[in-house]
Amino acid sequence: MTTLEILLPYYGDVALMQAAVRSVLAQTDPDWRLTVVDDGREPGVPEWFAELGDDRVRYFRNERNLGVTGNYRKCLGMAEYEYMMFMGTDDIMLPNYVATIRSILAQYPGVAMIQPGVQVIDSDGRPSSSLADEAKRRIYAPRQHGRVLMGGEELAVSLLKGNWLYFPSICWRTEAVRSTGFRDNLEIIQDLALVIDLLQAGEQMVVDDVRAFQYRRHAVSISSSSAFSGTRFTEARRYFLDVADRLEAHGWPKAARASRVHLSARIHALTLVPGAVRAGQWGGAKTLLRNATSTASRPR
Repeated sequence: MTTLEILLPYYGDVALMQAAVRSVLAQTDPDWRLTVVDDGREPGVPEWFAELGDDRVRYFRNERNLGVTGNYRKCLGMAEYEYMMFMGTDDIMLPNYVATIRSILAQYPGVAMIQPGVQVIDSDGRPSSSLADEAKRRIYAPRQHGRVLMGGEELAVSLLKGNWLYFPSICWRTEAVRSTGFRDNLEIIQDLALVIDLLQAGEQMVVDDVRAFQYRRHAVSISSSSAFSGTRFTEARRYFLDVADRLEAHGWPKAARASRVHLSARIHALTLVPGAVRAGQWGGAKTLLRNATSTASRPR
């Protein structure tokens, strides 16, 4: 079975990145390779990697900052194995992650996407549960036990109603992602766009309830810092509008309708309005309200 390619497009907190790397080193299944592409200039980082002494770990530092999408594209271009994952720079891989992924691949060879079980943690590494995560678990995620193979319009509808995936934990078939690539005009919602594109291409996903990954949710993440300003929802609305038209043309009317309504994104925007007002971000509050009260339909 193939070695798992673990890609870590790094920028930000050094200590959290080091914890992420240590969690990879602690895997019970040793058949992996970690490639870290540093998009920053934090001192001491190259030296820290040089001292690890593990030839399964590769470290590169970009000559100039490529930004989120640019660095993900560079990582994708460096992948050499059949399966890969884009690990978050502040997330934790539980010791059974690689073993779990390889077990799933033995059962479902050739599948394009794998979503293992995920535990959400806070900035201090403690188990955490936000309103968004509870909604993912209780409302939008499929009611399933064990491993389930999903795909087609049914999965697209489920995700467009509410994206219950945790992108940094997903394992991907490398060539499937390369055939689709990342969109130039997206950042926050890039993960959902990639999955929907792959589903339209006929690919499938295995969803497993075995917990193998810890996703860190805290206030300094890109998605969180863009929330009160409303920029993440403006990007999301633009995406939902575009993909609804494409899904309609693809012959998936239910998915197109779910994209135009994008109920979970609108509810989320509405819940953030009071916080934006308290923070004095009046422009953000107006943007949030606009995105919360309008669906993704083209003007007629």
